[in-house]
Amino acid sequence: MPVYTYRGTNRQGAAVSGERSAANKNELAAMLRRDQINISKVSEKGKEFALPTFGAGVKPKELAIFTRQFSVMIDAGLPLVQCLEILANQQDNKTFQKILTGVRGSVEGGSTLAASLKQYDKVFDPLYYNMVDAGETGGILDTILQRLSTYIEKNVKLKRAVQSAMIYPTAVIGIAVLVITLLLWKVVPIFITLFNGLGADLPLPTRIVIGLSRFVGSIYGFLIVVLLVAGFVGLRQWYKTEGGRMALDKFSLKVPIVGTLLRKIAVARFTRTLGTLISSGVPILEGLDITARTSGNAVMEKAINQTRKAVEAGRSLVDPLKETDVFPGMVTQMIGVGEQTGAMDAMLQKIADFYEEEVDVAVKDMLTLLEPVMILFLGLIVGGIVISLYLPLFSLISKLSG
Repeated sequence: MPVYTYRGTNRQGAAVSGERSAANKNELAAMLRRDQINISKVSEKGKEFALPTFGAGVKPKELAIFTRQFSVMIDAGLPLVQCLEILANQQDNKTFQKILTGVRGSVEGGSTLAASLKQYDKVFDPLYYNMVDAGETGGILDTILQRLSTYIEKNVKLKRAVQSAMIYPTAVIGIAVLVITLLLWKVVPIFITLFNGLGADLPLPTRIVIGLSRFVGSIYGFLIVVLLVAGFVGLRQWYKTEGGRMALDKFSLKVPIVGTLLRKIAVARFTRTLGTLISSGVPILEGLDITARTSGNAVMEKAINQTRKAVEAGRSLVDPLKETDVFPGMVTQMIGVGEQTGAMDAMLQKIADFYEEEVDVAVKDMLTLLEPVMILFLGLIVGGIVISLYLPLFSLISKLSG
């Protein structure tokens, strides 16, 4: 009989872990439920170090489609286990198929759907399983799943807008660096040999280009590349620390044009997430906690956590949000109106719709502005190198003709 290691929380909420023998994971789950242990992770002993399957994650689009189909099936009256079985069998993504099969087995063993989804928190985040929990408790699981699918689809659209804003400048800069490096490394040395053979007088721009070419072809050029790569890796590692993440996120919000766009994205995500949670029946304090963890920005996360503590102390939502100086005045005013009228969820969704539209417009404006700037940049750099190489030849030709 296989031995399983498990981690979870007991009835008092304290973390527990251990090992138990069971015929399968479903039997283990049933045993732990009898002991009032809520499982967070289970793995078979001896198989913890299985090789990872690269590129086999679950994409947000796949999750959105699954959620939409799940809601339709639940609304049609199909049993929960049958829905999960049908959806698992039709998945092309093998990893997602295994996850849904595991969820189905856990539900068959007597767990709630929310608890079963929580075991796979890499795919189903806290927002997802907390909303499912609220749907199960209120008997409106189909409605909650519809809201979830809409939320994920809008989130995917927002991410695509950001990616489209970054792809163009990144691609142009990458191509420019590649072309300039090839010119300096391979083309300029040919002209150097030609100039030496002709004994031509070299003007200042040509001497600068030749100096750059020799630098790129030397060991120092290689060291610069190594240092740039090391700096990038170091920056990523620093970003994983709490202080580094806060410093870089704060800096990114202050960058002209880009900072404004990132702030709009953060506000849209905050209002969409919190509005979806509140409309689904999740308590405001729990909703703020989930929203902070899924905000994607350390500055926004800190502001939401400060607001949550103030609300927990008995204050309204709007005043602590104003004190953070992170949210625009229009947002706090509309949230204040939502609090007074009792239509907080609807007001948050309206704010999210407005800012998502603002993000779309800002991305289009940015791309419109960047296109001529990038073309001008590329033309000046590459054109400058080419012209500087031909200047001595023009001088020689004028002398010969004279």
